[in-house]
Amino acid sequence: MATKREIAVEFRNDAGKGASRRLRRTGKVPAIVYGGGLAPRAIEIEHNALWHVAQNEWFYSAILDLSVKGDVQKVLLRDLQRHPFKPQILHVDFQRVSETEEVRLKVPLHFVGQEKSPAGKTSGVVITHELNDVQVLCLPKHLPEFIEVDLSELPVGGIVHLSDLKLPEGVKLAGLRPGQKDTDLAVAIAREIKEEVEIAEPAAEAAAPAGKAPAKAAAKAAAPAKAAAPAKSGGKK
Repeated sequence: MATKREIAVEFRNDAGKGASRRLRRTGKVPAIVYGGGLAPRAIEIEHNALWHVAQNEWFYSAILDLSVKGDVQKVLLRDLQRHPFKPQILHVDFQRVSETEEVRLKVPLHFVGQEKSPAGKTSGVVITHELNDVQVLCLPKHLPEFIEVDLSELPVGGIVHLSDLKLPEGVKLAGLRPGQKDTDLAVAIAREIKEEVEIAEPAAEAAAPAGKAPAKAAAKAAAPAKAAAPAKSGGKK
């Protein structure tokens, strides 16, 4: 289950681009929390504290507890805007969740056992990770921080599909449709890399032995030179 983390926030009454710029100058991040049958509410968060938690993988897939002076609201991160080149978070969107309603969220994949697998021990084999995360559907209490992909038994030429993943209790893959093979995407593939030997094409003409001209050149040299055309006389007799 995903770890629940608490983030201290404060309500704010001002809105608009000007208010957001003023807020950022004071070292805070404008944000909004919505959903859950309640009206959207503008909030603000200390930038340094938010920046610190944003470096963790769980921040993007865990149920977060927004604490407003002891009043806790359970939310999911829905959007985070960063400055294009500065280490700065510009705005954050949170969505309230209900313990009785399913949530849909992307969860990262953690690959383990690759080095121990038959494919991993074979030279000339490359194991590629086709997906880095998957979208799951579950109740908040069942939401995992990540899903582990065990590659310890992966053979050469083997493929791990979505249907091969071992999911935690109460969790299902949102994109996988039973009986529809086109939705059963590859998660990892062990490909054998075959070395291609380039065969040089034979030269059009073999190099002539030293001291001898090539056949075509010799034939051209042996051909008699054309006689020069007689000069035309410019005067009349």
